[in-house]
Amino acid sequence: MAHPGIGEGIDRVDARVKVSGRAAYPTDHDRPDLAHAVLVQSTVGAGRITAVDASSAKAAPGVLAVITHENAPELHEARDRKATLPPPPLQSDRIVHHGQTVAVVVAETFEQATEGALLVRVEYAPATPVVHIDDPRAEHVHDPFGSDDGTGDVEKALAAAPVRVEQTYRTAVNTNHPMGPFATVASWDGDELTVHDCTQGPSRTRADLAATFNAPQDTVRVLAPYLGGGFGAGLRTWSHTVLAAVAARHVGRPVKLVLTRKQMFTSVGHRPDTTQRLRIGATRDGRITAIDHEARQTLSMCDVNTEMVSRVSLSGYASPNLSARDVQVRVNVPSPGSMRAPGDGQGNFALECALDELAHELGMDPLELRLRNYAEEHPVTGQQWSSNDLRECYRVGAEEFGWSRRTPEPRSMRRGRTLVGYGMAGTSFFFYQPPCSARITVGRDGHAVVGSAGMDLGTGTYTVMTQLAAELLALPLQRVHMVMGDSSLPQAPSAGGSGLTGSMGSAVHAASRNLIRSFLDLVRDDPASPLHGAGEDDVRVQDGRIVRKDGGGGESYEAILTRYRREELTAEGSAGAPAEDRPVVPTGPYAAKFAEVHVDPDLGVVRVARLVTAAHCGRILNEKTARSQLIGGTVGGIGMALLEETITEPRTGRIANGTLGDYLVAVNADIPELDVHFVGGPDPTNPNGTKGCGELGIPGTPAAIANAVFHATGTRVRHLPITIEDLL
Repeated sequence: MAHPGIGEGIDRVDARVKVSGRAAYPTDHDRPDLAHAVLVQSTVGAGRITAVDASSAKAAPGVLAVITHENAPELHEARDRKATLPPPPLQSDRIVHHGQTVAVVVAETFEQATEGALLVRVEYAPATPVVHIDDPRAEHVHDPFGSDDGTGDVEKALAAAPVRVEQTYRTAVNTNHPMGPFATVASWDGDELTVHDCTQGPSRTRADLAATFNAPQDTVRVLAPYLGGGFGAGLRTWSHTVLAAVAARHVGRPVKLVLTRKQMFTSVGHRPDTTQRLRIGATRDGRITAIDHEARQTLSMCDVNTEMVSRVSLSGYASPNLSARDVQVRVNVPSPGSMRAPGDGQGNFALECALDELAHELGMDPLELRLRNYAEEHPVTGQQWSSNDLRECYRVGAEEFGWSRRTPEPRSMRRGRTLVGYGMAGTSFFFYQPPCSARITVGRDGHAVVGSAGMDLGTGTYTVMTQLAAELLALPLQRVHMVMGDSSLPQAPSAGGSGLTGSMGSAVHAASRNLIRSFLDLVRDDPASPLHGAGEDDVRVQDGRIVRKDGGGGESYEAILTRYRREELTAEGSAGAPAEDRPVVPTGPYAAKFAEVHVDPDLGVVRVARLVTAAHCGRILNEKTARSQLIGGTVGGIGMALLEETITEPRTGRIANGTLGDYLVAVNADIPELDVHFVGGPDPTNPNGTKGCGELGIPGTPAAIANAVFHATGTRVRHLPITIEDLL
């Protein structure tokens, strides 16, 4: 029985369910006697609520309840709010940002709830909001993650360096905009809570809700088998999820709460803006002697968010003197959160643009500068990389792109009147592989069911885990069924940080080995079995059978279960996070990005004409889904470079472009053919040899584009997005 091999670009196993409309997203779930909730949000950016008049709303047809800070139940703050759970909603009269939820209206229908929300009158004692990262009134939080680090004497090395680059780079606020607006359906059965939610981590959301309601975790069930996109927005348990559960308990009925597109701008996080100061010293032959990277980013008034921006400079290039520091600046904005490639997306832009400036100052090819400073080992710790094929990424990417055709002088390449620019960047993404568990059951019919609480936010996890389990059990793909997105399954991490494939894959690997051991335990003392007395090291799996390596025969799973009158056999497996204090440091994926841009010299319009990515992502479980992830991330990187910017009014704190008509995202017309090439081999950190790849598409893309714009025009733009006005 043949089964698809790992690495083959097979179609997604959940594709038919999705394209036929049978995939149930959170908004698709209806319950008997379902009520609907709509949020009322603040119209001031800071201050206090002085009065709430809900009388007209309560008298409106169909309205069941209006919940405000005056009648909301006490909600508990999680003991460890480490970037997953914002402060509980509706617990005081304080306003910390424009668009903060100040009330929830519950009604028989969505339309009635919407009408009721318009009738709620809220009065404020407003204060002047602090919204800008450079506002001197803002509070600064130094070393917020305990991650500031370095080596050597940076100041001394910079002072002695023959060549120095010192510049400030800025990145804008970007807002996550998944295709599906976030929604929650919550229902209580006594003290047991069930929610269908737009979460990237059912296990985490269960823990957050249990902490909020001071309840045992086993009384909460979170379901998220399908998600209409997330890009990091689903990595936190947002207030609308909590409030849907509050509303359901308040009215004694299931409640559905769906955010509007405008509310998505204020309710599910964003990529915080940054101001980054880079100082690089080098010798005249291009050896980097010092890198100093200080990054400031915005943070909301009463929340936490983990976004390590400057760390890219601690591991990117060889230098004896390094310093990286992060500072968070508290302002009156909605709570930030992870957005694809958090921290690395912003930090890589500053570092790789600064290197391009250094190469120009030296009169050196930007690719040669990076090759000359390739880090053979971790620059700070001295550890060897678990695997690092960045050199090969540079070679393959440059060859596929045709980098050798680049002429060095800015404005030296044209196509007719159009200015042509070539730019490149190197990049990596941090290693992340948290603990995970999985369960495998094989039935008498020869089918396997694999389960884990992790979810597939669209990256292809259903598919690659099905492929992996099929390989580990030697079963045809059609006889393996993957079940995910349910917190009642074995605990799993959130789908984020490019870590789920490594984590869940390792857990599935462990579960499959434990299952084979269980089958061998059944037949170990059975003289009628060809596997009698065999241990794990004596066998392998082949064509749905466990067979002896010495050729002494074997048995199928079905035959063993039938003989022992067992309907099924189940085993669980777990995998922990690998230790990072070893001689070899676990390392994430790497890539080299090469961009060609065309710039209209009269209009300042920038078009990305080509973009080539060469990536080292370890063992590729499915080329089609892996390539799709890098292409999707690259599209986001183009948006970050040229289009996306969430604009906040400085006097009011209101988001001024809170619609998809005003907040620009990349569309088909903005995107050229995107080439992706995989290089390198498996990584030994986990038994399946994988690295993450889902977030590798963004880091490097904005920098490669910005560097290409400089090459085309001679104008160095040190902020994102790059606009027409910058080039006129």
